[in-house]
Amino acid sequence: MVKCPRCGYKNPDSSVYCDNCAYPLSDESGKKVTMNKRKSSWNMGLGKKIVIVLGIIVIGYLLFTFAYNNSQPTKQDSLNIISDDGSLQQGSSYPYDVAIQYEGNWYAKMGDPNYLQEQSGYGSNTFKLDCSPWDKVYVSVYQYGGEGELTVQLLRNGKVVAENTTNETVNNVELTYN
Repeated sequence: MVKCPRCGYKNPDSSVYCDNCAYPLSDESGKKVTMNKRKSSWNMGLGKKIVIVLGIIVIGYLLFTFAYNNSQPTKQDSLNIISDDGSLQQGSSYPYDVAIQYEGNWYAKMGDPNYLQEQSGYGSNTFKLDCSPWDKVYVSVYQYGGEGELTVQLLRNGKVVAENTTNETVNNVELTYN
């Protein structure tokens, strides 16, 4: 029996070609033919090559996903959530100021209508509001005793955008803007 060097099929000794794959088993002189194998490092089957390429693609995808997820802001950062620790944040990004002019005691609620700051004091004072340029602004100042005129001004970037005044003894002044 002669084993085919290509497919491994066992042929009868008298066969010139493989009965399975038609590969020549002997040349014209009658010498047995052997299959020459390549001496390359890539001498592997197609299935192994496909597995290696797919493995490289999967590893690349995992590395990309890891890098992408670690470069994204957290949900708290992306939602721009502000935590209140009780202190008044006064940054340059808040364009609104409230100027209270009065010679007496007063109490004020001011800012975004959903998040009002409360202040009280005596005499004239100016406060920076914790509001963004697109927020609606509400100001309400109550006067307690004292004499004279209570004037409340809402300033945006240093310019008066709303103003209200009262001369009554116990009264309040309200402003709404935007």
